[in-house]
Amino acid sequence: MARSKENEFYRPLRDEEIGQLVYQGCSSPDWNLVKVSPDFTPDNIENSKFTGHIRLNSFNRTVNLVGGITFHTGIYNAWLHNCEVGKDALIHNVRSYIANYKIEEQVIIHNVTTIAVDGETSFGNGVNVEAINEDGGRAVPIYDFLSTHVAYIMALYRHRPGVVLALKNMVESYTESVKSSTGVVGAYSKILNCNTVLNVKVGPATTIDGGKKLKNGSINSTLEAPVMIGEGVIMDDFIVCSGTRITDATLLSKCFVGQGCILDKHYSAFNSLFFANCQGFHGEACSIFAGPYTVTHHKSTLLIAGMFSFMNAGSGSNQSNHMYKLGPIHQGILERGAKTTSDSYLLWPSHIGAFSLVMGRHYKHCDTADFPFSYLIESKDESILVPAINLKSIGTVRDTQKWPRRDNRKDSNLLDLINFNLLSPYTIQKMVNGLKKLQAIRKSSGEFAREYSYDKMKIEKRALERGIVLYEMAVWKFLGNSLITRLQGTEYTSNKEIRKTLQPDTTLGKGYWVDLSGLLCPFEALDKLLRSVEDGETTTLEEVNAALIALHKNYYNYEWTWAVDVLQKFCNKKLDEFTAEDVIDVVEKWKKSVLEIDSLLYEDAKKEFSLTKMTGFGVDGQNGARELDFAEVRGDFEKNETVKAIHVHMQNKENLGNELIGRMKKTMRREVTAN
Repeated sequence: MARSKENEFYRPLRDEEIGQLVYQGCSSPDWNLVKVSPDFTPDNIENSKFTGHIRLNSFNRTVNLVGGITFHTGIYNAWLHNCEVGKDALIHNVRSYIANYKIEEQVIIHNVTTIAVDGETSFGNGVNVEAINEDGGRAVPIYDFLSTHVAYIMALYRHRPGVVLALKNMVESYTESVKSSTGVVGAYSKILNCNTVLNVKVGPATTIDGGKKLKNGSINSTLEAPVMIGEGVIMDDFIVCSGTRITDATLLSKCFVGQGCILDKHYSAFNSLFFANCQGFHGEACSIFAGPYTVTHHKSTLLIAGMFSFMNAGSGSNQSNHMYKLGPIHQGILERGAKTTSDSYLLWPSHIGAFSLVMGRHYKHCDTADFPFSYLIESKDESILVPAINLKSIGTVRDTQKWPRRDNRKDSNLLDLINFNLLSPYTIQKMVNGLKKLQAIRKSSGEFAREYSYDKMKIEKRALERGIVLYEMAVWKFLGNSLITRLQGTEYTSNKEIRKTLQPDTTLGKGYWVDLSGLLCPFEALDKLLRSVEDGETTTLEEVNAALIALHKNYYNYEWTWAVDVLQKFCNKKLDEFTAEDVIDVVEKWKKSVLEIDSLLYEDAKKEFSLTKMTGFGVDGQNGARELDFAEVRGDFEKNETVKAIHVHMQNKENLGNELIGRMKKTMRREVTAN
């Protein structure tokens, strides 16, 4: 403990105060080491032992415990060693002792066994988590403010050893800075009915109720985003971020849990990273990188040695990373928005494209990275690829609408930077690649083939043809969206003015894009950051985070640079040759694509209200009871919120396109008049 300023505030106990404390059942081998605040009174300290350096404040309030019990703050039935107790704290029934802790104001500690710091500790900072690959090689050292993006770089950019080493050195420097032999229980926290809390830093407003054993970790709760740790929880070597809830006998070892996460119902995880808004119930995880919104709710589900984000794991989903040769050395990736159905299985290594659905059991190493929005289905032990089919799935639209609404993070300092866009340069570039591959497959196999083979997978002819059409529509939808946004709200008198507006604001953005587990950006821009880290120009974690925030904020500038580059290729025309007529041509293609995709979504939603979906409704009823029961439970199709949103979207987009076409026609007339 610091001494100088402390001694100015705290005073020695008076003889009469020592006498009263002894009368109330208290003891100390050296009362001279016990110092108190100026307004301290010993009235509410009973049956307690004080050893080492002790600092006590005043206890003047009462607090309410569960069941309506009122209790006066103070210290009762406890042994404190080298502790500072804040104003109006309550410490009651400590079965063993509390050692080496600063307990801040209005903390409640009730019915606990041991709370202690044993020697110097970094409270979970610097613990290496062997994510993605169970056999090692991708260890991420965790720290209080770890973001999913920094973790992504440290885990997956091993081909840039200079970057990884520099980031690890930054984490090591931070870890050294937080080492201490004294722990903290933050203000307004509650530690109730717990067994062991050892080498744990507890942030403000934390509730730990019934925790069984917490060892070597940080609970980074805040007043605006408290953390809840519930009954039977066992955690060691951990960091838990603000707004998180971990309850009901959850077991965590060597884990980082990001902001707004919920781990509940006997969930267990080892060597795993969970970032913003992840949820884990019942099942288990081993060596996973769970990017934002990774959700698993089923007892029979195992996630192992993989990277996921915006992912929903069906019941019984699992993967294999061990072929009983060189050990569990294999790994897999499910890109953002991927889902697995019940009883799905993937043999690692595999790589599943964004917003894809995995159904069935796949015993070959599948790579669908360039086929986003696809189904991977098992049939007779064969892996069947259905490209682009999820572009017409109403479920995909519903997912992108629900994610922002389900953001549990209340902290004003958000660690993870999340881009929720369904269509982006990241997904569209993959569609462009997939489109080229599908066309090449068709050309090499002949148009009359009934089935095509691609990289250990089968593609049916009808699925291939439909995939080409859907990818083309999605590309034009994205390009049109970008173009319309760029030209929005301005009257143009000439083609020259249009070309000037279409000029990108930055040269960065061309080429391929990356998804840093939620943050979408051009690799070219990311590479500038990586090089500055490699070259020693960026030397602190704060500087790295600031650069990542800049990448996130500049998304739409980068997006337009990328869109312009692709637009020129698809229109076969350079930007300085664009005219109002070219804009109209793009908008017409955009309108056609948007309306056709929305029509497909509408028809897909309609299937959910078909007679087949009414099976099981209207039990014991007759003469229309099934339809009436269905309507009462599910509502009317046309009044469904998602269906209404499709109608509104179609109307708004058509109006938006027509308005721009109207402005472009005016520009064309002005051009003719001027010439």
